[in-house]
Amino acid sequence: MRREEPVDRREVENLTREAFWGMRGPRCDEHLLVHRLRESDAFVPELDVVAEVDGSLVGDIVFSRAQVVGEGGSWDVLTFGPLSVLPERQGSGVGGALMRHTLAEAARLGHRAVVFYGYPGHNPRFGFVRGGEVGITTPGGGTFDSLMALELVDGGLDGVRGEFDEAPAFHIDPADAEAFDATFPAKERATLTPVEVLDGHVPASVLEALRAHEVGDLQAVRLFSYAEITVWDGIGVVGGGALRAPMAAQGLQWGPPQ
Repeated sequence: MRREEPVDRREVENLTREAFWGMRGPRCDEHLLVHRLRESDAFVPELDVVAEVDGSLVGDIVFSRAQVVGEGGSWDVLTFGPLSVLPERQGSGVGGALMRHTLAEAARLGHRAVVFYGYPGHNPRFGFVRGGEVGITTPGGGTFDSLMALELVDGGLDGVRGEFDEAPAFHIDPADAEAFDATFPAKERATLTPVEVLDGHVPASVLEALRAHEVGDLQAVRLFSYAEITVWDGIGVVGGGALRAPMAAQGLQWGPPQ
């Protein structure tokens, strides 16, 4: 692992494109996010780190400055993302290594806490907790399990209460993303896996509950934690357990380790 260098930038953007393509839609916009964050005042270059294997880039992580804003004031925090790993290297430990390395480096540099949106099944193993547990919400006061927070030092979140506010670079217009993507080699639009593939593999009530919560594809299931989904009417622990096997069959990790 090493700091990203200027010569790496286009390759990192393409790596990010490959890593996120089709994860939440037929395309992705994370490669434009990386591009814009580098130009943002919020960018933290000391924590822009790539992973190499045999001289080839296989992963990258980007950190930026953010704030938690509440009635008691505002507090500086870090956020991270995208965390990108080439598809053929996903599950090999590259992402975890980047995460551990940069969190330790962030603490060494004097940062106190990290808040971010991500997949709630992955990051609790690094010590992240639900934002709502420590008084941190989305803009507007909402909370859900994919909003997570981590103290980098003891007491790093003491007294921090309010709404999480990311840099403007995170707000991307789809038209801008499409125009930026056109500067890369042509790539076929991804097809998301509709929840209808679950028919006959899970209780009918599970499929009905997902549709009722406007979850139309299996990729979107991963935006919710196992704990969140299993309290939905019609799912429960039994339905959550039944959902894990077809998710795994589609190559989508979801739920706590078995």
